[in-house]
Amino acid sequence: MDREKNVAPGGFPDQPGVYIMKDDRDRIIYIGKAKNLKKRIKQYFRNKDNLDVKTQVLVSQIANIEYIVTETELEALILECSLIKKHRPRYNILLKDDKNFPYIRVTMEEDYPRLTLARKMKRDGSSYFGPYRSSYYVKQTIDAINRLFKVRTCSKKIGPRNRDRACLNYHIGRCMAPCQGGVGREEYRGIIRQICLFLSHRLGELISMLEKEMEQASRNLDFEKAARIRDQIEAFKAMAEKQIVVTTSRTDQDVLAFARSGNSACMQVFFIRDGKLLEREHYFLEDIEGVSDRRLMTEFVKRFYSATAFIPREILLGCDIDEKDIIRQWLRGKKGGAVDLKVPQRGDKKQIVEMAKENAVQLLDNFSEKMKREREEAYGALEELYNVLALDEFPFRIEAFDISNIQGVQQVGSMVVFEEGRPKKNDYRRYKLKEGFGPDDYRSMREMVERRYKKCIGNDGEELPQLVLVDGGRGQVSAVEQALRELGLDLTVCGMVKDDRHRTRGIIRNGSEISLEGYKKAYRLVASIQEEAHRFAVSYHRSLRSSVQVRSALDGIKGIGQKRRKALLQHFGDINKIKEANVEQLAAVEGMNRAAAQRVYEFFNK
Repeated sequence: MDREKNVAPGGFPDQPGVYIMKDDRDRIIYIGKAKNLKKRIKQYFRNKDNLDVKTQVLVSQIANIEYIVTETELEALILECSLIKKHRPRYNILLKDDKNFPYIRVTMEEDYPRLTLARKMKRDGSSYFGPYRSSYYVKQTIDAINRLFKVRTCSKKIGPRNRDRACLNYHIGRCMAPCQGGVGREEYRGIIRQICLFLSHRLGELISMLEKEMEQASRNLDFEKAARIRDQIEAFKAMAEKQIVVTTSRTDQDVLAFARSGNSACMQVFFIRDGKLLEREHYFLEDIEGVSDRRLMTEFVKRFYSATAFIPREILLGCDIDEKDIIRQWLRGKKGGAVDLKVPQRGDKKQIVEMAKENAVQLLDNFSEKMKREREEAYGALEELYNVLALDEFPFRIEAFDISNIQGVQQVGSMVVFEEGRPKKNDYRRYKLKEGFGPDDYRSMREMVERRYKKCIGNDGEELPQLVLVDGGRGQVSAVEQALRELGLDLTVCGMVKDDRHRTRGIIRNGSEISLEGYKKAYRLVASIQEEAHRFAVSYHRSLRSSVQVRSALDGIKGIGQKRRKALLQHFGDINKIKEANVEQLAAVEGMNRAAAQRVYEFFNK
């Protein structure tokens, strides 16, 4: 694949590929794919009046177009999905916060697999299930599976040479202790296959498999195992009874339908397995005004199935999509089998699609009402803050700074951003600050502010806030104002001060403290900003502090380099377990020998 730049619509090749549109600040604003790059790009510049409103605005901002030539249209589709997920251009239709959807990962590359939460799918030999909208739901599911199947939760390396004493989970009946040889590899992986059936929503197959195992255990007079399997079967049968039968078809299906209102839409997805409605998820899409229903559904299908781990045999759609043949080919390749994309016109399948659409309408109504209330509350708080502080500009964008350190060691800073009264986490920044000056909050605050705003000088693309808040009093405010004056910037700076109980007390403005008592909306907004800045700084400081403590402890041992240090930490999990280990346990770690193990043991047991 070759990447080229072009501006003139006539200068593109008659080949499939991906085009990347940029504005005059060299920011990617749209990514698309084409069967023929030349014809596709020309469509944007011919008959502009026929384009939808959003595309007309997009075209008016194009300053440069890059393209990447591919061998086939299918390659272009795969590359397009990958680039959109990476760059998230503002004019592409995106799932709200889709980059954060969690998965359940089964570490099949290990002899004794575990279940973990993952934010991204990787080609690492693991099996992935999801995505799910809530990490809380994923954690609850993993915990329930671990309790039911008693699989291991630790990250120890288990093998013939890596025997270790059983942990607390074994003694309380929550682990089969493969580290002690309590279960064989094949038996353990058989249990993992059962878990994968459960996560794939194949409860019927799972129950049949467990019933056979229970009968075999009874014949072998292993009544304890048979009783355990019986309990599992009863738990799964209870789950199956709660599932709603919506079709007589035994085909795995996804149902996609949406409702839209103004600039927002809600896509409802039903997951039907073996004729039963197992789960449903909804996704909100924003900035879609002027986008046709057909294009909206097309883009959602591409975004959703580029992230999901399971592709069903049949996908029922609320409206037809563009590029159906190439998308079907792409999904077939991901699934490894046939995939049908249908827009049902009558019968049970049509009714299921209508049911999904009705759910989407209700969710969108609730979402719109909630967003309206939140927006009104946020603007009420901003207006109150604008008036009580007598600001020159309405504070649409607020940037707040805080620092964290222990006696000047590992000094870090944080910047959080609130736009229209709500956090904008993509713009948050963390700063590792210079050390050697002791606990000097003024110096640290100046350094952080200089680093943040120096890049704004002469850069029209960098957005400046209408209000800068710093955690601290008159001294911190003065230090920041001086730093901004030296940069030639005129920004309003206020300090957030706390009382003796570490609660927000008031605002420092022009050298005087302004009480927020009586201004409940403004108070809640400032308190939430101050708490968020503090949380963000402290979390960064803790992560740096823990890594430095572990690293420094192991770096003091002769012969323990980066590889051995990494191997020890991966094997034992933390520094305290390394300290408690004996020579034999240390020597059993991959990459270690007895001499190195002896030095580690002596270092911690002098």
